[in-house]
Amino acid sequence: MLLRARGVVVPDDAVRNELLDLFQASGARLDDAVLGARDEVLKPRSQPFAFELSPMEAQRVDAFERVAPAVAYIQTSVLSSSPFQLRPTEQRAGAGSGFVWDDAGHVITNYHVVAGGPLGMMRRGGGTTERDLPRKVTCKLPGQDQELEATVIGVEPDKDLAVLKIDPAALEHVTPLAAASSAALRVGQSVLAIGNPFGLDWTLTQGIVSALGRDIDGAGGRPIRECIQTDAAINPGNSGGPLLDSSGRLIGVNTMIYSPGGLGANVGIGFAVPVDTVKRVVTQIIERGPNARPSIGVSVLPDQLRVQYGRNLNRELDGAMVAEVVPGSPADQKLAPCERRGAGVLLGDMITAVNGTSVANNEDLLCLIEVAEPDQPLSLTVMRGSDPKRLEEVMLTPVPRKELEAPR
Repeated sequence: MLLRARGVVVPDDAVRNELLDLFQASGARLDDAVLGARDEVLKPRSQPFAFELSPMEAQRVDAFERVAPAVAYIQTSVLSSSPFQLRPTEQRAGAGSGFVWDDAGHVITNYHVVAGGPLGMMRRGGGTTERDLPRKVTCKLPGQDQELEATVIGVEPDKDLAVLKIDPAALEHVTPLAAASSAALRVGQSVLAIGNPFGLDWTLTQGIVSALGRDIDGAGGRPIRECIQTDAAINPGNSGGPLLDSSGRLIGVNTMIYSPGGLGANVGIGFAVPVDTVKRVVTQIIERGPNARPSIGVSVLPDQLRVQYGRNLNRELDGAMVAEVVPGSPADQKLAPCERRGAGVLLGDMITAVNGTSVANNEDLLCLIEVAEPDQPLSLTVMRGSDPKRLEEVMLTPVPRKELEAPR
């Protein structure tokens, strides 16, 4: 190419020595740089040019290849039977994604995946629903021909999380996902999502953190706080799969997409439960069993009703007002509930802070209790009878909710 640029005619079949002679004849000065370029051009190659990845591409490929073996394809079937059937019939109820949490065989996914369908499609109301029927849950990992039967060891509908258990022997060559901290996330940083959208197993998509601190509705009717918003392509089937940072560390669990008009497909707005919440809930379930979320044994007055009572009294009532107290619970004999007196209501105690952190509404209280360390007392600031002149500090130690449930 250098000779032709100088106007020298070069035969197509010229060999190396002939090219050197042409250089000398043309009077071209071959300095070190030209010689280096010439040698590179003329060097015989036994293999074709390799495609070189940019540093960003190489990091993304590495993250996928490390993480994908720990991402599971989750399928849920409803088992139904009748006196006229010899064996139960399996009917597909839902599918999604999940990922290996530890070497003990725990797999994390969304509650709505094992409950049978997207949150917006869950059947509500009284009577028997598909959710009440026996279920079979299976996991399939990359490179494995057989589906693994999974046991649901605990769920947390309010956070849309479920913990499954599979045979640990199937994880011999699988490395559980490493978790980062969602508290360190920044809007604009790159994220990766791996899942099984529309059954297209082990699909990788990329995006950014679009926003932080979003509240979205969970399956239990309460908002899931501090969720991550991303524009990574998330579609039906991605639910329960991991949201990763650019290094392949877990930062959230994909749970929901924004679907205006019920389109049911990605429009560039997806949400993930933050990994800090996932770690807390999953650890509670694994270490303390199902239904282990901390509770002090109270039910609270709906926020709208509390605000209305405040208007009637011509004052603001910011906090969580105790409506009922469970007998034998930590709050029994320490907190007073609302009482109906004739045509009126005697207001109960109102909790305005937990360990010095203010409580403005019911969700504030529930979240502060949920993050409590097991078996550690909490200091509650209580407004006795919802009277701002009667503030007291009350010490209570939460217990798992299952300890407060009446025997069935």
